[in-house]
Amino acid sequence: MGRPRTAVGTFGEFTYLPAGNGKVKARVRFRDDDGQLRLVQATGDSRKAAERALKLKVSRRDNFSAGSRDLSADSTFGRLVDVWLADLDVVGKLAPSTRSLYERNMRQLVMPAFENYTLREIDVRKVDQFIKKLTAAKSYSTAKQARTVLSLALGLAVRYGALKENPVRGIARMHKPPSETMALTLDQVEAIRAAVRSWRRAPGTPGPPPDGQLEQIIEVMLGTSARIGEVLAIRRCDVDVTVSPATVRICGTIVSPAGKPTYRQPHPKTQKSTRVVSVPSFVAEVIRQRLVLIGHEDPEHLLFFTRNETPLTTNNVRRRLRAVLSDAGIEGVTPHAFRRTVATVLDRASGPDLAAELLGHSSSKITKEHYIEPDEAVDPVTAEILESLAPKRDDGLR
Repeated sequence: MGRPRTAVGTFGEFTYLPAGNGKVKARVRFRDDDGQLRLVQATGDSRKAAERALKLKVSRRDNFSAGSRDLSADSTFGRLVDVWLADLDVVGKLAPSTRSLYERNMRQLVMPAFENYTLREIDVRKVDQFIKKLTAAKSYSTAKQARTVLSLALGLAVRYGALKENPVRGIARMHKPPSETMALTLDQVEAIRAAVRSWRRAPGTPGPPPDGQLEQIIEVMLGTSARIGEVLAIRRCDVDVTVSPATVRICGTIVSPAGKPTYRQPHPKTQKSTRVVSVPSFVAEVIRQRLVLIGHEDPEHLLFFTRNETPLTTNNVRRRLRAVLSDAGIEGVTPHAFRRTVATVLDRASGPDLAAELLGHSSSKITKEHYIEPDEAVDPVTAEILESLAPKRDDGLR
């Protein structure tokens, strides 16, 4: 086999050459994704074996595709994660808190299961089993978060040509377990208020007493439905107590990126949830009290702040609330419980649409599913209507 021989194959005209040690080299010119013709070659023990190896190499397009400098099917999952995170930063559409959450979920939940695989080894079966095991070991919510970041990363691999399809799309549908949104009762709200007001204020308690901000923050959450981060982001210029009722503009949130200082983000959780809220009198009173403290400050000054005039962090407020309520024997109450309570009160009075508007949701579907406590009571008018089915009396009277 001293001279090159040719044959027409699926990918064009193959050329066969001796490769030494009795092996055969097959090669072909292949038009790549960028339109360039590239010479691809493979060896085998025979012409057929060399041709099969060459066809496999061409179909994979791993070593010569234009995207292979970034990712290929033989890239490790860890390499994909690095490229994916870099892509998130380049696009820059995620809030810093969301970006941090995505990376944390990827590294803590997904990476331990897939870091030793190449991309071509990650198939529907592996992903399906991973999600099912995570759901059983952790929770539906945790598994859903893992599925989200895994799908985003593998979707990038598809766009880069390293995978033909996203295996996450083929897994079994996740079934959310039945849950019930629980709002606080008025008695529970009053118990929380009492616990916060009395915390560390008993005679003889060592150390300085609390500064009173926690109870004020709770009142603002109850009167605005705002998230804890949105309440902490309210500035002097966002409130107006000269009108009746007083108003608060919800137009930012407090974020604490990993390894960076806490700061005020100039929009709420979503860009579309900026809103002006008319507040009840008990919230207006809290706002007036805060304005007295910062009346001489810049309009951008926050209503709630640390002793060093820096933003309060949401984690610290949550931690303080847990400590206060734990001392009072009250368990399971988070800042979000106040938001669910507001939604439920509004729904009972005026329906879910008004609740969704106040909470800053794009539709009442989210509000009803996640924030409004189900109402088991049926409209009592049914009793009057069904009187028509009452049995006839013996005396002929109804």
